[in-house]
Amino acid sequence: MDLKEIQNLIKFVSNSGVAEVKLETGDIKITIRTTLEGNSPDITYVQQAPMQQTLAQAAPVQQAAPTTVAPVAPVVDENAKYVTIKSPMIGTFYRKPSPDKPSFVEVGTTIAKGDVLCVVEAMKLFNEIEAEITGKIVKILVDDMSPVEFDQPLFLVDPS
Repeated sequence: MDLKEIQNLIKFVSNSGVAEVKLETGDIKITIRTTLEGNSPDITYVQQAPMQQTLAQAAPVQQAAPTTVAPVAPVVDENAKYVTIKSPMIGTFYRKPSPDKPSFVEVGTTIAKGDVLCVVEAMKLFNEIEAEITGKIVKILVDDMSPVEFDQPLFLVDPS
């Protein structure tokens, strides 16, 4: 893999909403971790395993040093006062009951316990995700029609 392919992989992973991806091809191992929002890579490791040296080979084996992107300075979590609603399963996140219908909720929508917030489709089954608390939607953390993982944050809700 060259640097351009690795950069494209990082962009793809950060836009997909996946928290972590590990890739091993031949003598290259790559681990990409993204922030919860999925907007930018938090830490990226690229490591090349040492090549096998044969007896007939006189040249020294070159080993690439692990490359790390420095983590961003800690930020005070302004979302600590909000309740996070997480995905109960792996699947595809939908904000609407069907393409021609309006979204279940928008930012600023007041919700009550039991209100349907979204649908997660898994194996051709559409599962309605209901609110477990009463409050106001502050932030929608996943794009419509995006893949989601188990326990991935979907919404931030202000319970006050």
